[in-house]
Amino acid sequence: MVRELTHFIGGQHVAGASGAFGDVFDPNLGQVQARVPLANKAEVEAAITNAAEAQQVWAAYNPQRRARVLMKFLTLVQDEIDSLAALLSSEHGKTLADAKGDIQRGLEVIEFATGIPHLLKGEYTESAGTGIDVYSMRQPLGVVAGITPFNFPAMIPLWKAGPALACGNAFVLKPSERDPSVPLRLAELFLEAGLPAGVFNVINGDKEAVDTLLHDPRIKAVGFVGSTPIAQYIYETATANGKRAQCFGGAKNHAIVMPDADLDDVADQLIGAGYGSAGERCMAISVAVPVGEETADRLVAKLTERVHKLNVGRSDDPGADFGPLVGKDGVDRVNNYVQIGIDEGAELVVDGRGLTVEGAEDGYFVGATLFDKVTADMRIYREEIFGPVVSVVRAKDYEEGLRLANEHEYGNGVAIFTRDGDTARDFAARVEVGMVGINVPIPVPIAYYTFGGWKRSGFGDLNQHGPDSIRFYTKTKTVTQRWPAGLKESNAFVIPTME
Repeated sequence: MVRELTHFIGGQHVAGASGAFGDVFDPNLGQVQARVPLANKAEVEAAITNAAEAQQVWAAYNPQRRARVLMKFLTLVQDEIDSLAALLSSEHGKTLADAKGDIQRGLEVIEFATGIPHLLKGEYTESAGTGIDVYSMRQPLGVVAGITPFNFPAMIPLWKAGPALACGNAFVLKPSERDPSVPLRLAELFLEAGLPAGVFNVINGDKEAVDTLLHDPRIKAVGFVGSTPIAQYIYETATANGKRAQCFGGAKNHAIVMPDADLDDVADQLIGAGYGSAGERCMAISVAVPVGEETADRLVAKLTERVHKLNVGRSDDPGADFGPLVGKDGVDRVNNYVQIGIDEGAELVVDGRGLTVEGAEDGYFVGATLFDKVTADMRIYREEIFGPVVSVVRAKDYEEGLRLANEHEYGNGVAIFTRDGDTARDFAARVEVGMVGINVPIPVPIAYYTFGGWKRSGFGDLNQHGPDSIRFYTKTKTVTQRWPAGLKESNAFVIPTME
C-alpha cells in the first residue's frame, strides 16, 4: 500500500493542496512506497506565517526553558531510535546501523544546543568611561529555514534546527522529497516535547518551495546542504535578498597515505570511509593518495582483497556492509562515471556494476568499485561521483600528495595516515581544506566544534554547529548606558568617549 504523506504546519499534519506529488521509493525493491506533496508558493507562505506568529511566543521563553524542551526531545527520540532508524533506512537505503548513526550524530548537536543559557551570554564592561557601562546581548533572528539533502535525513535537519530553535528562532524545514518521513516524525516529537505549535514546520517541495523561502522577506537566514551548483545558487539568491546563508556543496575528499603508515589499518579505514553508506556522504573518502610506488602497490593489493569481501545487501540485512543507492538515477550516474573512468584510461581494479541482490533484483544496488592509476585530469578525479567508487591517485612524494588536495576545487575533508608527527603537523598547517583527519578517515568534528568546508565545498562565513551556529542564528546588540545621577555637566551633543 502506498502511503500518503503530508506537510507539518502550525503543529498539524496538512494535506498537500498543490496537486503535485513526488514518489518516495523503497530503494531495496525499486518500488514506490509513498507519495509526498510538493508545496506551491501559497503553502510555503502559510508555513512562514505560522512560524512568524509562533516565534514571538517561543522567543519569550527564557533560554533555560527552551533548553528543557530540547532535553525532552532528546529523550523522546532516543526512546524510539530503533523505529526511526528502520523508517530512515527504508527510504534512504543505508543500513540500520548507519541509520542509527545518522540520528545519533544529529542528537549530539541537540545536546550541544541544550547549553544555550551559557552559549547566549553576552559581554559586560563596567565603567568603560566615566559613569558608562557597555554590554552586549544575542537575540534571535526570527524565522529561519533549512533546505536539507537526502543522504542524512535526520542528522542535517537536526544540525540546522537544534541551534536555531535554542536561540529562539522559528524554523521552516524543506527536507529532501526522496526520504521525508523521518523529518515529519521529528516534527511530531518536537511538538510532544513542548515546542509551541508552529515553531517547527516541515514543508515538502521542489524548486518552487525553495525559491519561495529564498525570496520571502520574513525568512531571515537559510541553511543548505547539497550539490555545489545548487549551494551556490541558494547562497547567491538568499544573500541578494538580504538573508544570511550558510550553504555546503560537493566534495572530493583525499586520504594521503605515507610510506610509514600501517597499511593494514589504513586499508580497513578506507574501506569504511569510501564505501560506507554506499559512498553517499559528503565526507566519504573517494580518493586515496599513496605516496611512492611501493606504498601504492601494497595499498591497492590490500584494498582489492577487502573490496571483494564486502557484502552488499538490503538495508535491513544485519550482515550487509552497505545497502542500495537512494534511487535509480544514482545507479545510472555511478555506472556512467565508471565507464568514463575506463574511457579516460584509469585501471578498473574492481567493477561493481551489474550487481543484483537475491530477492531484491529490482533494487538500486551498485557494488564497491576501485580504480587505480587515476590522474588529476580525469573526470572521475575532478567530479563528485557520490557512490561506492574509490580512485587511487599515485603521488611520487609528500609534496605532490599535498598539492593534489590543495589544488582540487573542493575542500571539504581530507586525511593523512602517517606515524610521523612532524609530517602530520606540517600537513595540518598547510592543507587548504576545512576539516582535517590525522589517522582519522572521516574527520567530522564533534558537535561543539564547527563543521564546514573550504573552496567550492562551502559558501558563507559561518559554519554548521558549534559556536558558529550560535553566531549564525542570532544578531548581536550592543548597549552603551549611562545613568545621570551624580553627573554635574551635560554632554548631550557629544558622542561619549572612553577617556
